[in-house]
Amino acid sequence: MLKVDQVCVRRSSVVTLKDVSLSLASGRTLAVVGESGAGKSTLINAILGLVPCATGQMTWDAKPVRNCRPALVMQEPRSAFNPRMSLRHSVMEPVRALHEDRLARLCSGLEIAPDLLDRRPTEVSIGQAQRVGILRALIAAPPLVLFDEPLSALDAVTQKHTARLIAQMQREEGFAALIVTHDLGYAAAFADDIAVLRAGRLEEITPARAFVHAPQTAYGQTLRDAAFALGALERVA
Repeated sequence: MLKVDQVCVRRSSVVTLKDVSLSLASGRTLAVVGESGAGKSTLINAILGLVPCATGQMTWDAKPVRNCRPALVMQEPRSAFNPRMSLRHSVMEPVRALHEDRLARLCSGLEIAPDLLDRRPTEVSIGQAQRVGILRALIAAPPLVLFDEPLSALDAVTQKHTARLIAQMQREEGFAALIVTHDLGYAAAFADDIAVLRAGRLEEITPARAFVHAPQTAYGQTLRDAAFALGALERVA
């Protein structure tokens, strides 16, 4: 289980996360939502150890998070790969040894044609690149996967398809998923719980379906109402 306990992150004199506490168990999905600048990406970077925590701690099963080797799926998929490497090389690099059986099974689950991995990032579509990004994140069987706006670079049809594939892979692999997203419709449809960040503070954590009908805070209600106005929550209301 991921436990974030009273974490503060400072950049220069600015506090970007303020006393944030949350938990996430294996097999569960937590969507983190909020306006730009709320601290969502800072939270991911802190979990990955890319920015230091001024106070508080982050653990996985009571040990430092880095010990569980969390994986990251980035927002802009093609730029996440070395353009000089084939996709196969980039995917297999983290495990340093070929696990062909696992690679074949994950490719099947993510609907990736085997020969696609012999191409370079610029030779595939954004949707294909994102699926390969998910493949790379899962290849070493991490217990925790962090998704930084995994659908934002995709068109609407590809978004829905990719969201279903992520959910399917989580059911099969059993990893904990923390998803940063601006899309409340996606969060409500696929997450177990929704965490709302505002100016670095955690406003609320609410079961996803309950959030759609009754957010716990005024700010959460503002986000929910805006999503309804845009039609983003129609399919889950």
